[in-house]
Amino acid sequence: MLPTPADHALLGRALEIAAEALTTGDVPIGAVVVDPDGRELAAAANAREALGDPTAHAEVLALRAAAAVRGEWRLEGCTLAVTVEPCTMCAGAIGLARVSRVVFGAWEPKTGAAGSLWDVLRDRRLTHRPEVLGGVRADEAADLLKEFFAGGLHRP
Repeated sequence: MLPTPADHALLGRALEIAAEALTTGDVPIGAVVVDPDGRELAAAANAREALGDPTAHAEVLALRAAAAVRGEWRLEGCTLAVTVEPCTMCAGAIGLARVSRVVFGAWEPKTGAAGSLWDVLRDRRLTHRPEVLGGVRADEAADLLKEFFAGGLHRP
C-alpha cells in the first residue's frame, strides 16, 4: 500500500507537532488523530519530561484528547499519524481505542511494535487490527530524532 498525499500531509502536521517537544526537552515525537473525513480531532507531542509522566507519549496524549473531542473512547474510522513507529504501550492503546488506520514515519528497531521489533498492531490473536502504513516521510522523522540526540538535548 502506498501513502496518499493526505498521508504525507498528516505526517507533515505530526512533524510540526514533534518539533514543539524540543522546547520541553522531550524526545520530538508528534501524533495527530483525524476523523474519517480528515478533520483533525487532536494533536500532541511527547510530554514525559514536561509532565513527569512515563505514559505521556504523543500517541497516548493524542488518543485521550481525540476521545474527549469525540465524546467517545472508540475512535473507529479515525487515523492516527505519528512521526515514529509506536512502542508496545502505544500500540496497545491504539488497538484499545479501535483506531482504524495508523500511519507513521521512522521505523524504530529498538522498541517498535508495528513491524520492527514486534507487530502488536497486526497480531492475528487480537480482535482489532488497524491498517498500518510505515515509512512515510521516514527520513524527515529520523533526522529530527538524530538532531535531538546529537544535540545533547536529551536526558541520559
